Amino acid sequence: MKRFRVTLLVVCLVLGWLGFTDLALYLRNPEPQVINIEELVQQGAPREWLKIEGGYRDLLQAINMSGTVEITSFLVPLKPSESSNDLLIWFETRDPQILSALKTYYFHLETERARAEFLKENQSLFSGRYDLQGMTVSSLIADSNASKLKELLTTMNIPVSDQVIFISAGKVPSTGRGLFFAAMALLGLSKLLFDLCKNPQKEVARQN
Repeated sequence: MKRFRVTLLVVCLVLGWLGFTDLALYLRNPEPQVINIEELVQQGAPREWLKIEGGYRDLLQAINMSGTVEITSFLVPLKPSESSNDLLIWFETRDPQILSALKTYYFHLETERARAEFLKENQSLFSGRYDLQGMTVSSLIADSNASKLKELLTTMNIPVSDQVIFISAGKVPSTGRGLFFAAMALLGLSKLLFDLCKNPQKEVARQN
């Protein structure tokens, strides 16, 4: 029984920590922080939930994150200008339009002429202005994911700076998971306290 109580206490503490982390993230980010891409490159991310203005996406340098034919997401650089070689900001996207365009460009077009014409027809999609809204990595789990993304860029022979920023496009803070974890932690702690208060009474009853 004592081992069960210790296990329950550990589980409750973990759930409580996860709930606190999610709720604190939401409280820090009631709305997206609007920031220009130049400021973001120079100063870093002021908050986790951002709306980055003034950037240009470069789909020709996008990286298939799945590493298989079944492509579900791409890692795309967001640059200060079309001609910039600055690759400090990358965003993960599952946008169906982007996935379809890249699949068509790399797998369905067989000649350079066809690819050139396709690029010309879709120039704004491949290299146009793009205001990105999403969330930076945060928490220990996300930091681990960031390390994996850096390894992916290194594998593709892309220089990786310590200032590189990864954004999950379209992601927003949510209170749902945090509230659930916090509620489960409180229920577990309530049960633990109830059992601890009840057992002494049982011991007294047995002695009588």
